[in-house]
Amino acid sequence: MLILGKSGKGKTTFLHLMALLLKPSAGSIVINNQEISGFSTAQAASFRAAHVGIIYQKPHFVHALSVLDNLLLANYLAEKKLAKEQAIHLAESLGFVEHLHKKTTQLSLGEQQRVSIARALMNKPSLILADEPTSSLDDDNCLKVINLLKTQTQEIGASLVVVTHDQRLKEVFADHLIL
Repeated sequence: MLILGKSGKGKTTFLHLMALLLKPSAGSIVINNQEISGFSTAQAASFRAAHVGIIYQKPHFVHALSVLDNLLLANYLAEKKLAKEQAIHLAESLGFVEHLHKKTTQLSLGEQQRVSIARALMNKPSLILADEPTSSLDDDNCLKVINLLKTQTQEIGASLVVVTHDQRLKEVFADHLIL
């Protein structure tokens, strides 16, 4: 699903509510048939780590760690077994396997974005949330990233919600668009 709107209209706030990074002041949020808006901070963190993959507009990495360790950090935070094979598979699928032992600061912006996508997929979440994932990309790379996101989420059976003001994505999500 694509949620499209101008800057400052609440798209990121909505995404942060779905990601349990903010608590709603009213109403409820249901993910996987579970009411989540009343979760404590610890419950929210645990649920998010296990069921929600987040791709931020600007990647957030632990710069002291390698690319591989940044991917495995998702497993660690979800208290899951470290899935090195899964990390390598995602890196191969997303085209950065040769960079697994580099620091994230040594990667291009596009490579960092693909690492962010892989990290969001590490725990095979049921929900992937992407905040402005194409804002700094040219037309060709914009389509590559979105198609990559759609393919990867379909592969793991996740739902994908993209929030953006990027009008180029209207055609890609024509059947699942909220303005």
